Amino acid sequence: MSSWLAKHFLNLLGWQIVGQLPESHRLVLITVPHTSNWDFMYLHLVSKILGVHIRWMGKEELFRGPLGPISRALGGIPVKRSRSTNMVAQMIQAFQEHDELILAVPPAATRSKSDYWRSGFYHIAMGAQVPITMGFLDYQRKRAGFGPSFVPTGDIKADMDKIRAFYADIQGKFPEDKSIIRLKAEDESNKP
Repeated sequence: MSSWLAKHFLNLLGWQIVGQLPESHRLVLITVPHTSNWDFMYLHLVSKILGVHIRWMGKEELFRGPLGPISRALGGIPVKRSRSTNMVAQMIQAFQEHDELILAVPPAATRSKSDYWRSGFYHIAMGAQVPITMGFLDYQRKRAGFGPSFVPTGDIKADMDKIRAFYADIQGKFPEDKSIIRLKAEDESNKP
């Protein structure tokens, strides 16, 4: 799909693209909120309009049979989800192997409400020494795009406070399904 067609389609739906990706083409792009199957389509359209090739992780089963070529063409990176492998390590290695890699990660990891985000996005960015960029789909205002970036410091609470502040008023398609922006490690660090 051409960027013109993607932009025309989003305009017809009343959506506006806001922000731009940072100059670095090596980053973890968190995609928030993730409450609908439509989120992936909108992310794909935004990436076409801005002329960036966004990659995403998918279970290796999505890359077998007739879905394989489609998943790869849409930017998928197959990962092994068995217990003996480490998805974070696989993605850090992917960053080491590519001069350009924009890895989109929905940190909630589910379209249903959960009490915690998965911390993989944070550990991937720390391990690969790349920034985290805040991508968003605000269904209430029909705005999509990219917010600020920051290099994670290792101070999880301070870094997560930046993330919470940015996403405070952004609404998903189904606001009641928006996951709480919190990592388990934040609670664990408060234990005596």
